[in-house]
Amino acid sequence: MTNTNIHKYLPIIIFLISLISGFECKAQIIKVSDQRGFTDSLRQELINAPYFGLFKDNYFTVGTSIGPKPTRTNSDVKFQISIAQRLTKTTLPGNSFVFLMYTQKTFWNIFEKSLPMRDINFNPGIGWSIPFFSKGRYAGKFTLLIEHESNGRDSIQSRSWNRITFSGSTIIDRWLMVHAKFWIPIIDGENNRDILRYCGICQGGVQVTTPDKKFGWALTLVKRMGWNFNFNTIFEFNWRIHKKSNQYIFVQYYNGYGENLLDYNQFHSRLRVGIVIKPTFFSEF
Repeated sequence: MTNTNIHKYLPIIIFLISLISGFECKAQIIKVSDQRGFTDSLRQELINAPYFGLFKDNYFTVGTSIGPKPTRTNSDVKFQISIAQRLTKTTLPGNSFVFLMYTQKTFWNIFEKSLPMRDINFNPGIGWSIPFFSKGRYAGKFTLLIEHESNGRDSIQSRSWNRITFSGSTIIDRWLMVHAKFWIPIIDGENNRDILRYCGICQGGVQVTTPDKKFGWALTLVKRMGWNFNFNTIFEFNWRIHKKSNQYIFVQYYNGYGENLLDYNQFHSRLRVGIVIKPTFFSEF
C-alpha cells in the first residue's frame, strides 16, 4: 500500500478508531443488574461453546430488482453460508481467541433456463477476537481479521482482493447494538483495480431488536471511496419463528454497488425474502 493511499484513508481510519474506542469506553449504559445474566451467559459461551459454529448470518432468500418489472434475468436466489472454527479457547490474554472463518455467498439465476449459478464469492480468513468486560458489564468486542475474497473465475471474469480488517461492536442497550469496521485493502485482481470505488473502504451500522428478540432490524452503510456522500445500503428485517429457535423469517434490501464480485461495478437495488439462521449472541458484519 503506497504512502499516498495511506494518507487518503488516514482521516477515515482515525475517525473509525475513535468511534469504536468511544463506544467501548463510554457508550455502555446498561445497568450492571440488567446485564449480569447476559454477561455470565456470554462468558460461559466463550469458555464452553463448541469450537465450530456460525460466523455471519446464514440465509437463503429469493427476490428481484426494485423499479423495473420482475423478469427471469433480474430475479434470483441469493444464499450465504458462514462458519467459524476456533483454534483456541479463551485462554489467551483478555479472554481472546484465534479462529478460522469461511463465508460463501452465492447468486443463483434459478428462473433462467438450466438454472445457472451467476456468481459464487469465496471469503476465507483467519482472525483474532477479544471481548471486553468491565465491572460486570459486557463492553464490546474487537476483531482483527486477515481475509481473502474471490469468485474463482478465470480470464476477464476473475475478481480477487485481500483485506486486513479491524472491527468493533458494542451493546448500547439490551435492544441496540452498534458496529463499525474498516479495512486496509491489498488488491491483487487484475480486473478489479477500482474495487474500492464500489465495494468501499469502511462500514458502520446498527442492529435493533425487541426485548423478547422476536423481531429485529439491521442497517449497514458501506462507505465507498471518495469524499462524496455515497454509500451502499443494506437493510434487514427478521421475525423469529419460535422463541426457542434461532431461525427467522428474513427480508433483505440491498441498494448500491458491490453486492457480488462479478458485477461489483454495477448498481443493484434488490429486495429478497427468505429464512435466516443467526449465531447465538452476535452476527458478524
